[in-house]
Amino acid sequence: MKPPALIVGGGLAGLLAAHRLHQAGIGFVLLEARGRLGGRILTADVGQALADEGFDLGPSWFWPDIQPAMGALVAELGLPVFEQHADGDMLFERVRGEPPRRLQGMRQEPPSMRIAGGTGALVAALAAGLPASCIRLGARVTRVALGGAELEVGFVDGQGRAQSLAASDVLLALPPRLLAATVEFSPALDAATARNWRDTPTWMAPHAKFLALYDRPFWREAGLSGSAQSSLGPLVEIHDASTASGRAALFGFVGVPAGPRAQYGEAAIVDAAVRQLARLFGPEAGAPRATLFKDWAADPLTATADDAEAGEHPVSGGLAPVPRGWQQRLWLAGSEAARRDAGYLAGAVDAAEQAVTALLARRASAP
Repeated sequence: MKPPALIVGGGLAGLLAAHRLHQAGIGFVLLEARGRLGGRILTADVGQALADEGFDLGPSWFWPDIQPAMGALVAELGLPVFEQHADGDMLFERVRGEPPRRLQGMRQEPPSMRIAGGTGALVAALAAGLPASCIRLGARVTRVALGGAELEVGFVDGQGRAQSLAASDVLLALPPRLLAATVEFSPALDAATARNWRDTPTWMAPHAKFLALYDRPFWREAGLSGSAQSSLGPLVEIHDASTASGRAALFGFVGVPAGPRAQYGEAAIVDAAVRQLARLFGPEAGAPRATLFKDWAADPLTATADDAEAGEHPVSGGLAPVPRGWQQRLWLAGSEAARRDAGYLAGAVDAAEQAVTALLARRASAP
């Protein structure tokens, strides 16, 4: 009996790879270092790490008109979607001490779409169809070794114990920069590949996201879309984050770099963000019923020291392939490895589909 394929990473790419292997009747084990599935997809609510209907602290949007594979997956899983609210005027904050400028909003084409319940609904739908016995949470991979007909994957389990598994194929559904920094390869990656992986930006890693939750979307009553841009900060880009069921929220990307964010601390940044929302949207915005904050640069399962400074977006097709000797055994399946839409949800779909297709073709041709 062949050993199973092994998937490293339980985000969208890893879960989709597991889903496709399971559909094809291929045994697999998925190792996820976190105590939850989803990776950089995190749909949360007040007091909860995860929520069936919550607010996205990671990615929220996709564009099915220009990302057909992502749209097809959402349709395949039967997930309802809705359009990002953008009706109304936008606000622009440029000069300290002056009121924000209010300009007529422009409809985005194609519109940004969201999944009802939050992007976490995508994670839940994929996980629901997988055998629970094939998923191991709290399993942090530390080593991948090539030896004979099998690969050996070493990991530390949730109790801190060193363990290993043999696998016929390994799909790496993690950011390449994180792989280069945290996983030992034997034989070692050549210098050029290791450098390319380290130089590939990790989507979301330098960023932080803030949400303010309200009893109602009062900005809409004032003819505002909830969208704003600011050169003053701490939030540089703000949007309506209200859910499909009408739970009201605004979210913003924090423009303060990772180093200063760590020095100021979460409480100071949240306080400044709330005061900024009041400056933009009026006193009611200064009294949210709750706030949520996620600093991805402070998450060691997402970011490395190289992610402290915001860099360029990952380039589609720009990741070096696995070195000779590892080929047809080790497969890059994370979003940054995508041929198109690298660094987006759609990129995770593209990379996972590509890796699984190649793996299945290799297995079909093997004696």
